[in-house]
Amino acid sequence: MTDLVTFGETMALFGARRTGPLRFARDFDLGLGGAESNVAIGVTRLGHGATWAGRVGADEFGDLIRSTLAGEGVDVRAVQDPEAPTGLMIKGRRTADLIDVRYYRKDSAGSRLCAADLDPALIRSARVLHVSAITPALSASARDAVRHAIAAARAAGVLVSLDVNYRKALWTPAAAGAWLRETVGDVDVLFATEAEGRLIAGADDAVELAKALAALGPRHVLVKFGAKGAMELTDGVVRRAEPYDVTEVDSVGAGDAFAAGWLADWLAGAEPEQRLSTACAAGAFAVTSQGDWESLPRRADLSLLRQPADGVSR
Repeated sequence: MTDLVTFGETMALFGARRTGPLRFARDFDLGLGGAESNVAIGVTRLGHGATWAGRVGADEFGDLIRSTLAGEGVDVRAVQDPEAPTGLMIKGRRTADLIDVRYYRKDSAGSRLCAADLDPALIRSARVLHVSAITPALSASARDAVRHAIAAARAAGVLVSLDVNYRKALWTPAAAGAWLRETVGDVDVLFATEAEGRLIAGADDAVELAKALAALGPRHVLVKFGAKGAMELTDGVVRRAEPYDVTEVDSVGAGDAFAAGWLADWLAGAEPEQRLSTACAAGAFAVTSQGDWESLPRRADLSLLRQPADGVSR
């Protein structure tokens, strides 16, 4: 058994070390990034078991992904595709305040994910299935894999979690909204920014938006306001969490950290207020250093956000 199962495309990540146009970059850090694998690492660091499934190339980048996730304690169920390469992500900082991310994933191994790559018995034995709306946008076979996974989880009474994670490079707002409206009724937990939530339901006010989303099926609706905190609607009760005052270094992966924090506390049986607080703390912690997943916190790290203002730990 595992506490959480998730799946999707994880890519090799080249991060430019200098600020400015990517064409002038000469030095890059090599790592990896993927919304679902970020959540798996985050949940593992917060004390629970997580399994990540996916498809990677039979190449050095695929080996990097498998070994890194395994090193973080994630149970890796990766299919090695001998006919397609691991996808690439290039990340630079165009200015001090603007991150520039480019994806090279057409015909990648991850885009060839299919239902046969997933173990239904593993999904049925989990406590949570977490999916992202990135995956169904990759290909018809990946979309079919999400549908089969959600059906297996629901049949077994497994909590289904969905992070909207809208990517305009993958599909249009209309296409994303249509899939989300078709799927959200089978979801127990929905994570979305206000803009992402409006792909599914129309409402100007955040509370009314959350209520409109909950009316479609999810018991728990989490609306993220970025640096302004977050809100949760569960069983008709609205709860808000104030943001943490941190210095933002890299915002990529903050939403994945937020989801990991909330899901880890749900797995731990925490009260709603504590779940939301942990989610916000994890998201805040994630933006304080570079990398998609490297700064995801452990339980002991969360208290560091409340350290004295001199910023010195002794």
